[in-house]
Amino acid sequence: MKYLAVLGRQPEISILELEMSDFCTDINRLGGTQKLAVKLEEKPLDFLRKLPEGKITLGISDYSEKASKKSATIEALKLKKILVRHGRSVRVVENKDAVLSTATSLHNGLSGKNERKVELIKVDDDWYKVIGVQDIDAYAKRDQARPARDAKVGMLPPKLAQILINLCGPLEPGATILDPFCGTGVVLQEAFLMGYRAYGTDINERMVEYSEKNLKHFNFDNYKLEIGDATSHKWSEKIDAVACEGYLGRPMSNIPPEIKLKTEKQECGSIILGFLHNLGAQIKPETPVVVAAPAWLREDGSYSRLEILDEIAAMGYNIHNKTREGLLYHREGQIVARDIIILRKN
Repeated sequence: MKYLAVLGRQPEISILELEMSDFCTDINRLGGTQKLAVKLEEKPLDFLRKLPEGKITLGISDYSEKASKKSATIEALKLKKILVRHGRSVRVVENKDAVLSTATSLHNGLSGKNERKVELIKVDDDWYKVIGVQDIDAYAKRDQARPARDAKVGMLPPKLAQILINLCGPLEPGATILDPFCGTGVVLQEAFLMGYRAYGTDINERMVEYSEKNLKHFNFDNYKLEIGDATSHKWSEKIDAVACEGYLGRPMSNIPPEIKLKTEKQECGSIILGFLHNLGAQIKPETPVVVAAPAWLREDGSYSRLEILDEIAAMGYNIHNKTREGLLYHREGQIVARDIIILRKN
């Protein structure tokens, strides 16, 4: 079976997430994929004519090389005309552009759950049927409904938390995922929802209390929380994987001058290296470790990363993405980006 994935705004990360998760086809577990579709083995009209009786809701997205803003709507209206001639009732979800946005697909029910609500994707001569649409409303609800939030320590998006977990590679159901910088518990929350045991620690007692409050709010129960400095803490449970956002430094609203950047890089790098040194003695070989480290925007539009990979390798870690090209998670113009580093203990 041939699948098509519509990727998020940072495709390099999305592709790697799919590869590392053995191409999971559950859209609810993929933070970096907006839609999943399966190739049609018949013409779209033949497929639509076989749908169960009742009104059809049809949307089309056109990713063809020569697609125009109106090409998808034109295709949909052509199919509607023929289907109506054969006695079917059809509502077309019209596009302002060649492709339907995730929100439009989701809010029109084109997620593959209802057989008569269908989104087809055209790529030149090939056609695909959408089988999953990212539930952006569910992500927003999980993010905004958490009762304990703290903007000063950063707001890790649930999508990124899922990506960090998936970049650990395939894990057994019920595996224990450690977040040693758990903050308000977003990684722990997503780990639980993906069927894993969540284990969180943080140097800040208030953050551990926030995690506890948030996890209880969602009625999660398969987790453990401890107060502890990631650079020295002795974790009390077996660790199957580590997914975390490390210390990102102080919040910034402007591009930092070189002297301030140097201080930030030294502090953040020291904490991450101290954590990895402490962790290395407590995990088994081949344990995956995925860390979102900080990177800072410069005047030329590039990002300055922590220069710690050689030191990490010297500690006995294999670095999956040593060049790290394309693994910066950020919005355009964001001052502090997340630089994703994927490791395995030797």
